[in-house]
Amino acid sequence: MKPRLCSKSGCRQAAIATLTYAYADRAAVVGPLALRHEPGSYDLCGDHCAGLSTPRGWELIRLPLDEWEPTPSHDDLLALADAVREVGLTWDAPGAGPADPPQPRVTRRRGHLGVVADLDEAAASLER
Repeated sequence: MKPRLCSKSGCRQAAIATLTYAYADRAAVVGPLALRHEPGSYDLCGDHCAGLSTPRGWELIRLPLDEWEPTPSHDDLLALADAVREVGLTWDAPGAGPADPPQPRVTRRRGHLGVVADLDEAAASLER
C-alpha cells in the first residue's frame, strides 16, 4: 500500500492532512488525512499544511491532526496475514463448542400458523 502524496505540484512528500473547501461558507477546512481521496479535496504534506493561507474574507478552520503513524512495514503486513491465515485454517470438531441452546418449539397450530413457546419456558419444560 503506497502512501498518498501531497497534492501540490512538484511535492513528493507523504500527505498527512486533507484540505476541503466549503464555498458556500467561504471556509477552508484542514483536518486529518481522509480515508480515501475524494473529488474536490486535496491531500497536503506537513510543510504545505503549516504554510496554508486562504483568500481575504475566507475562514481557515484547522482541525486537530491525528498523531503521525508510520505506514505498516512489509513485515507487519506479513505477520498480520499469517495471523489471519492461522485463524482461518483452524477447525473445531462438531460438538466441541458450548452446548447447543434450546430450540423454540411450536405449542399450538391453527392452519398454517403456529404459536412458538418462549425459550425460557421451553427449557424449563425440558428439565421436568
